Amino acid sequence: MRTRNRLKPAVEAYIMNIATKPISIQQQTFILTNQRAAFWPGQKALILSDLHIGKTAHFRKNGIALSDQVMKKDLDRLSQLISHFRPEKFIVVGDLLHAGDNSDVDQFCAWKEQYPEVCFYLVEGNHDRISRSLEQKLCLEFKQNSLDLDDFTFLHDFKKGHPKFQITGHIHPGIVLNSRVRRFRLPCFALTPHQLLLPAFSEFTGLDTLNTPKKGTFFVFTDSEIHEV
Repeated sequence: MRTRNRLKPAVEAYIMNIATKPISIQQQTFILTNQRAAFWPGQKALILSDLHIGKTAHFRKNGIALSDQVMKKDLDRLSQLISHFRPEKFIVVGDLLHAGDNSDVDQFCAWKEQYPEVCFYLVEGNHDRISRSLEQKLCLEFKQNSLDLDDFTFLHDFKKGHPKFQITGHIHPGIVLNSRVRRFRLPCFALTPHQLLLPAFSEFTGLDTLNTPKKGTFFVFTDSEIHEV
């Protein structure tokens, strides 16, 4: 018999601070966090984008020495978010993977086995080149290029003219904040009348401050805080 205590991660390398910011979209509450993910209470869904599992292994294969602790830290954050929100759904809005199958994917699949109660949904992104054998290995409950839930459509990249409100990723959004002493580049969520743009979940990604929507509401965050700007 499956029990909810399986949601607790086996080992937590560190205890992170989860700062939250509730917002309302289409009369639904979404909880943004400083840990690069959002929670939708109405669907009990943890939502994130751009994990890029396998990126560090891909770099190592090509002669660039990167520690596997980069991905382990991302998975530790995910474990603690799952323990905090106790979701029933886990929605990845594209780029779950970075470069097909490799040793990092094995590590992700072993991590995923801790959470048999959580249904994993993948909205395919441009990096998600998934063979049939790899799809079976990942054991995804859903894998398509879009997902409709209630009044929302989940797409990896924003589609102009789409009739529903879109929750997207792909851009790795960031904005620049100026102070008297220096300029800060921070990751963010971007909210417009038609879109909630998610930050890249993996910390091993760049920030795109040029293609982030120019008009909207931005929620920037650090390791300890999240603020609307």
